[in-house]
Amino acid sequence: MDSFFLQQLFNGITLGAVYGLIAIGYTMVYGIIGMINFAHGEVYMISAYLCAIALALLSFFGLHSFPLLILGTLVFTIVVTGVYGWAIERIAYKPLRNSTRLAPLISAIGMSLILQNYAQISQGPRQQGIPTMMDGALRFHIGESFVQMTYTKLFILAASLVGMLVLSWIISNTRLGRMCRAVQQDRKMASILGINTDRIISLVFMIGAAMAGLAGVLVTMNYGTFDFYAGFIIGIKAFTAAVLGGIGSLPGAMLGGLILGIAEAQFSGMVNSDYKDVFSFGLLVVILIFRPQGLLGRPVVTKV
Repeated sequence: MDSFFLQQLFNGITLGAVYGLIAIGYTMVYGIIGMINFAHGEVYMISAYLCAIALALLSFFGLHSFPLLILGTLVFTIVVTGVYGWAIERIAYKPLRNSTRLAPLISAIGMSLILQNYAQISQGPRQQGIPTMMDGALRFHIGESFVQMTYTKLFILAASLVGMLVLSWIISNTRLGRMCRAVQQDRKMASILGINTDRIISLVFMIGAAMAGLAGVLVTMNYGTFDFYAGFIIGIKAFTAAVLGGIGSLPGAMLGGLILGIAEAQFSGMVNSDYKDVFSFGLLVVILIFRPQGLLGRPVVTKV
């Protein structure tokens, strides 16, 4: 098999794992309240700045061991982005819960713009970055060429897999997961049975934001640069992944992310990298036309 194809396949799986992490936030929020959190991409953007701030603070206090440095950065970023998710739900969604369906969507778009401008004013409009944290790569020779897997991308894959497995276990096997599924299936009945639906909705926003925070740290480690506009494009692509897999389906978000990442990487390598965003958004249009429920989603049935 062509080594270039295998290299792009590995790159695509790495990219798709990140898309899947961010798509989880979209699909969980949609599954529980039936709406799209358009400020979710900006939570990812904020997490990139938080990653740089955490690394700077930990290094300033003399912590230079990579395992402790990355662990401290992950914990700090995930916790703070979780708080951002909670604040977005409380400010942009909860006051409009019994309003028309359009009002919370407009409110979320407004929150997205607020977060963008907040990052631009507080951190500056220029592109920022962090130093390389992991050097080296594994090389597998295939004939006269080779496939290279950097340690950073291998770490991204491992961390993404662990994050997805832990979240899947929580949703499937814990009391919190059962309450989330109950609220998703019938919010009114769950409230009658004694579940605090407002608290569960807030927790879902926090969990989704935490997964975006994890993705932000991983992407920042890989590329090293970011700016206040970084969340828009990757947020739309993660939304595409969620729709591709089936909005509202947790396994669908993961599958959609992988499919989109692999397809985008192969298109970039074999056709033209300048049009990879056009390809991703074109794929979203095709999905919405021919299979709006996604690969693992179910068609919406209206009861009369």
